[in-house]
Amino acid sequence: MELRDFTTWRVGGPAQWFAEPSEQASLLSLVAWAQERGLPLRCIGAGSNLLVADGGLSGLTLCNRRLQGSQLDPQEGWVEAQAGEPIPTLARKVARQGLHGLEWAVGIPGTVGGAVVMNAGAQGGCTAEWLHSIQVIDPKRPDQPFVLEARDLAFAYRHSRLQEEALLVLSARFRLSPGHDPATITATTSTNLHSRTKSQPYQQPSCGSVFRNPEPRKAGQLIEELGLKGLSVGGAQVSPMHANFIVNTGAATAADIDTLVGQVQDRVLEKYGILLHPEVKRLGF
Repeated sequence: MELRDFTTWRVGGPAQWFAEPSEQASLLSLVAWAQERGLPLRCIGAGSNLLVADGGLSGLTLCNRRLQGSQLDPQEGWVEAQAGEPIPTLARKVARQGLHGLEWAVGIPGTVGGAVVMNAGAQGGCTAEWLHSIQVIDPKRPDQPFVLEARDLAFAYRHSRLQEEALLVLSARFRLSPGHDPATITATTSTNLHSRTKSQPYQQPSCGSVFRNPEPRKAGQLIEELGLKGLSVGGAQVSPMHANFIVNTGAATAADIDTLVGQVQDRVLEKYGILLHPEVKRLGF
């Protein structure tokens, strides 16, 4: 299975073993199967914020994007979503119920599980603000799911402890603000989406923002000031529309993108003394 078909950058080599379970029980069985055989295990969602090497990945790659579904309690504001639920889909669902809290998430091309791991955020909001708890497994003990509270996840800007620990997110529980006018929340959500699509290159394959913002500066601003919009390596290009996006113009390889990321980092470090840290997770390099 070519992983380029499962990443938003449309790059990445073959997976040695690949599965896309549609039920949580199947996911747990597959994790146990990999553990019994001593195989490396990786779990991906929508494939955004992910750069997979051209040589592909050894072991078992699980894609959880078919593990979707959510339950809402509009009166109390509780929302529970499976890890593979697209975060934009969830944002629209809760808006229609008059639940405030996820309007910012409508333009993020990822899943609920990925949003938790990355503490995804946009337009002034982030996952950590509204997350209550998650259900996870340790791959070494896939038959023993357990709950972690949001306060246990060491959230920071685009970071959680899940980036360092081999835990797989099964579901997430949010506590949102109930009792709002659904039309108003839906309108705000649509406005946020329009704002993102107008200013970001949604028409070309990308991973979203490549670099974390070195607050108080913005990564895109630093890159643009250096005149790097349009800089290319092979089929990878710094987007002419938004400098913190690297797009696949049609024939990019993962190596092209990786090289371009490094060139941008070098130029910004040389000029400003700031090392830009990628949001992107690199696999197989």
